[in-house]
Amino acid sequence: MSKILIAGLDGSLRNFGVATAWLDLETLKLDIHRLTIIKTELSKDKKVRSSSDYLRRSLEIKNGVHPALKGVTTAFYEVPSGGQDYKSVMGFGIVIGTYAGLPVPGCEVSPYETKLAAVGTKTASKEEMIAWAFEKYPNAPWRLYEKGGKSWKKGDPHSDNEHVADAVAIMEAGIKTPSFLQTLAILRSLPVAQAA
Repeated sequence: MSKILIAGLDGSLRNFGVATAWLDLETLKLDIHRLTIIKTELSKDKKVRSSSDYLRRSLEIKNGVHPALKGVTTAFYEVPSGGQDYKSVMGFGIVIGTYAGLPVPGCEVSPYETKLAAVGTKTASKEEMIAWAFEKYPNAPWRLYEKGGKSWKKGDPHSDNEHVADAVAIMEAGIKTPSFLQTLAILRSLPVAQAA
């Protein structure tokens, strides 16, 4: 049985989620390997130019994403769209630039493909996406918090798990895309595929 390491990226300027998983090339089953969040914050220093702050945050994202992709064969991501103001458009540009500069080949999936692959509906909510990810991958290294002496998964839609759950769903959608399925036979024959 051969496996490759793949990644799903849920990009945003503030919370950039990266999920990596071992993909069984025969069964297309995923085994979640690592969940990473790269967080950036707007500078509170009024002396820092806005453009300089965007550059700093871009570098923080790149310097977090690239190491998270070590050993990855291919990555899947959603390209953001629909920004209504300067800040969101700048954030989208930074995310798209990050995708364009990935050190591994990438494949775009649509938000609809992601929701359909996970929950089975194009209108899935953030809460439904998180619940799906927790149920399908209960042993994944989800972010936990302590409450009453017990560890709990953070399921609040504003928690870190929102971004990595979406990244996992993006991987699920990515391995079902026609472009990935067309390359599957090639991937199955590559010597870089590792034994399980």
